[in-house]
Amino acid sequence: MATDAKRLKTEGSDPLQSFLQWCEGVGLKLNNKVYISKEGTVAEYGMLAKEDIDEGELLFTIPRMALLHQGTTKVLAVLEEGKASLENTSGWVPLLLALMYEYTSPQSHWRPYLSLWSDFTALDHPMFWSKDERDRLLKGTGIPEAVDTDLTNIQKEYKDIVLPFITLHTDLWDPERHTLDLYRSLVAFVMAYSFQEPLDEEDEDEKDPNPPMMVPIADMLNHVSNHNANLEYTPECLKMVSVRSIQKGEEVFNTYGQMANWQLLHMYGFAEPYQSNSNDTADIPMSNVYKAAVQVTRSEAEQRLLVEKWSLLCEMEMVGDKGVFIFGKSGSLTDTEMYTTLKILCMSVEEFEDFRENEGWEEADDDEKMLQALSNEGLPSLLPLWRRLVHAAARFTLDSYGEDMLKDKVLLEDKDGYIKLSSRQRRALQVRYGQKTILHQLLELTKP
Repeated sequence: MATDAKRLKTEGSDPLQSFLQWCEGVGLKLNNKVYISKEGTVAEYGMLAKEDIDEGELLFTIPRMALLHQGTTKVLAVLEEGKASLENTSGWVPLLLALMYEYTSPQSHWRPYLSLWSDFTALDHPMFWSKDERDRLLKGTGIPEAVDTDLTNIQKEYKDIVLPFITLHTDLWDPERHTLDLYRSLVAFVMAYSFQEPLDEEDEDEKDPNPPMMVPIADMLNHVSNHNANLEYTPECLKMVSVRSIQKGEEVFNTYGQMANWQLLHMYGFAEPYQSNSNDTADIPMSNVYKAAVQVTRSEAEQRLLVEKWSLLCEMEMVGDKGVFIFGKSGSLTDTEMYTTLKILCMSVEEFEDFRENEGWEEADDDEKMLQALSNEGLPSLLPLWRRLVHAAARFTLDSYGEDMLKDKVLLEDKDGYIKLSSRQRRALQVRYGQKTILHQLLELTKP
């Protein structure tokens, strides 16, 4: 991999200019009001407005043949031929094989595009942190567990699917060159820069999600929750369109979706300042709600009843061993599951027996009622036992973090001290404190 990085670095003194020339050659059209730069942006590359831009203006168009995916790569035929052996749960293997080939091929059509990433050291996802660093900085956030799963899956995928495939095609891939390390870096690259075209509404329940693809230029736009541009898909091309007016000198931001800070750090390697991410969330493990319910049982009979209630909730697919209830800044985002769980856990013996005999409620609660009950406005008015369970579960979750909330608050507010933190420490702090703020708010709204 070091050889490939050196080779790419020596190819032209200005990779960005070579890339922009390539864009012209493939028919990618850039509005004269915008430009790509490394200066004045929140990350390595970004797009800035040269002039004022109105809402609804077309910023650039990308012809579909300029996209890099399993259907446009030079190794398309080989991937098609081996399609059955490349099937996996993520659906990423064909694109990753295409990227391994194109990234290391001197003749690649996408060479000017891929040369923008002369190596992958700029990718600083938590998967590249040491396990000790992840566990220390991100304890309680859910990221260490997600990364452990990722790394296990990546290694298994490479060993069981990728390596046998490239060993059969040594004219295109070389196991000595196309290693697990390169594969892991490309997984992070796809995580951070790829796009998935949404399915049509009528196909959402019947078809698998579309596989990821690399979209030159579009992947250079950075993300904020309060974005000012959006990618649109048409049969001929992809279009980036402004969704509000953009002032001269302002950065053009796309959206990667409604992403909480822990998801941004896990998948993309960055986090927004906690107070500016309107989509931030905190997860309460379902096991913590069960733990809270155990606390209020006063006899063996009540404990047995609780086990029966939880078993029924599992059968109803409202709860699971590794499931979570999600809370955002305005209340619960899993209101049906949370409401149903609280309602059943707080039933008397008679109510629970009636519920089982009737195989559910005679008259189900409507979605609006559940949403309102678990909103910030509705939480203080929950029945006392419901509030007690939510309060205790939120407290158990807060206690699972490695650092206490006050210490994190002091770190954030100490400007001199914050600047001295490493980039990883700052990002981890933003994730932790954002989650803790939501959980602390939940404690306040449900206190006795």
